[in-house]
Amino acid sequence: MTLTFEDFPPGHFGTFGPRHVTREEILAFAKEYDPQPMHLDEEAAKRSMLRGLSGSGWHLSSLMMRMLCDGFIGRTASLGSPGVDELRWLSPLRPGDDLTLDVEVKDARVSRSRPGTGIVTFGMRVRNAAGQVLLEATSPIMVKRRDAAAAAG
Repeated sequence: MTLTFEDFPPGHFGTFGPRHVTREEILAFAKEYDPQPMHLDEEAAKRSMLRGLSGSGWHLSSLMMRMLCDGFIGRTASLGSPGVDELRWLSPLRPGDDLTLDVEVKDARVSRSRPGTGIVTFGMRVRNAAGQVLLEATSPIMVKRRDAAAAAG
């Protein structure tokens, strides 16, 4: 079933995961996209303010996006996103973390310029198994309304 704008009333939407993160994943992402010492080198990481090997915030953000896609965006009549309103990395991603994603619909409104489209603003929190929040984000997506999605076929 394809989710449309009407399927996103304000309030808690869902919890997704867990997603296990390995040391090897952290190192591979860092080598390719964020080759800073605290993401690549155990000894340098111990001396950093993170006090140990940690995944890049961009890696954590990418994992969140994957969890969103697997959780519901992949089956949503999404028209894309105009951007991210807020993204905060609050605690480090560590090797062995099991991530859970909580998603809340903060706002849902019909577009003034495109009445066949709704704008749904999501609040997202990624937590580790201990319940510590690692990332918070707020982002809108544009979603077809049910009548518009049905007409498109």
